[in-house]
Amino acid sequence: MNLTIKFIIAISAIIFLSYGFLLYQTSHLQNELVMGQARQQARILYKQIILTRQWVSDHQGLFLVKTAGVLENPYLHDSVIRADDGTVFVKRNPAMVTRELSEYAAQTGFCWFRITSLKPVNPVNSPDEIERAALAQFEQGVAEFDTVSDTPEGRVHRYIAPLMVQESCLSCHAEHGYKIGDIRGALSISVPLSWADKVILKNNATIFKYAFFSVLAVALALTFLFNKLVARRIARLSRAMDNYPDQNYDVIDDKHLVSDEIGRLISDFGDLCTRLDQAQKNLDKTMQQAFYNEKMASLGQLTAGIAHEINNPLGGLLNCVKTMQEEPENVELHARYMPLLEKGLRRIEHIMRQLLNFGRKAPLTFSKVDIDEIIRECFELLEYKLKNIYLKLDLALKDSYCIDIEALRQIIVNIGLNAIQAMPDGGNLTVTTRRTSTRLIIKIQDSGTGIDPTIVDKIFDPFFTTKDVGEGTGLGLAVSYSLVNQMNGSIEVSSQAGQGTLFTISLPATQDCVIHSSRENTNHTEP
Repeated sequence: MNLTIKFIIAISAIIFLSYGFLLYQTSHLQNELVMGQARQQARILYKQIILTRQWVSDHQGLFLVKTAGVLENPYLHDSVIRADDGTVFVKRNPAMVTRELSEYAAQTGFCWFRITSLKPVNPVNSPDEIERAALAQFEQGVAEFDTVSDTPEGRVHRYIAPLMVQESCLSCHAEHGYKIGDIRGALSISVPLSWADKVILKNNATIFKYAFFSVLAVALALTFLFNKLVARRIARLSRAMDNYPDQNYDVIDDKHLVSDEIGRLISDFGDLCTRLDQAQKNLDKTMQQAFYNEKMASLGQLTAGIAHEINNPLGGLLNCVKTMQEEPENVELHARYMPLLEKGLRRIEHIMRQLLNFGRKAPLTFSKVDIDEIIRECFELLEYKLKNIYLKLDLALKDSYCIDIEALRQIIVNIGLNAIQAMPDGGNLTVTTRRTSTRLIIKIQDSGTGIDPTIVDKIFDPFFTTKDVGEGTGLGLAVSYSLVNQMNGSIEVSSQAGQGTLFTISLPATQDCVIHSSRENTNHTEP
């Protein structure tokens, strides 16, 4: 998942959460407003009903002409009177007026209400559970009670307030033991809230719709801006980083954006690349100098030993020359000594040429050569150190391959010297060469003291050595490792303490020397 998608998802989630919180708060506020309105409406209705009941009570009830829909009240005394003309009137007390008004209100869907009591005269006025709980609280001094009930038709606001006995009420209720100020019962008012719930639902749907389109619009705007200001510029910078250092790593940034944070980062990247290039050049120069110094150190070790080897034949050659000078007329002596002199001098010439070749400093250059012959020359150079060591050369590369001659010489001599130094009391040194399908394998195995397992991973580190001071620089194997890598090869070591060490060098088996130099190296001067 790329950065743009993550950013859009994060912003969208924040907006959705914000709108969700807004929707919740708005819905809660609307519900509170509706409940407050319903409560206020119920209080006003309660006062109106109380006033109506008071008016009916003050006038000792109402008398209505008896018709088919106007029946007499069996719970009232003197509930029927008859006029002189025969018209029959039925009496309506406050309770009946309240009930009939409630029926009219219920037909309109506005609300409905009724009288209830814990001691009803009419069983129809018996309280339900909510009304019973309200009446119990009124006995404890609570002034009003309201709650919301869920019904199949929707939510209903229940408002219940007490009915107090007044003086005009005693004409009917004195016989029930009530006195002025007593709670006769309660007026229970029910106001349906389904209309309000529909309004709240519609408002919530509108808010959700606005939230959806807002998130969509913000997401599109942010996608465009983020891609323009951030994502595409970071992508350019990322491509430049991938291209560095082999390809063009210049970053083209919008001119009007170069002063922002990413613009400064792009500028800093260019400066960093410049510093890295300079540091790499300095490092290459230092490494080349270190490699050359290590080669000179190895050459010094070789020269010290070979000098002794050359002195012996030189002494014999001088004796031959002196004898020939003393007997200038002895043709037979001259004929016998001249081949010996030539052989000895050519031997010295060969050794010195090898030393000069090994000490030469040159850039890493590939040419097609006989690798087995190079290995033989290297061990001829090391021959003077093989006094108690049996050398076995099992060389099976019949063809010539592209390799850097000087690098290979330095690798073989460095590893060969390490192997010889690991066998101070003599032993076996085996060198084998083989070719696989695409690789050249060179193995150098000794029967020496081996390498401690705790330091095997460190032997290729620069300046790491277990030799005494003056016996090694700690760069031989590090140089060999670096040279093998530069030739696109690999070098591995396996060793067991007391059982010897095996170095395995793997190089590309190529015979097409298209690339003449593995790296730019123009400043190669002798130190």
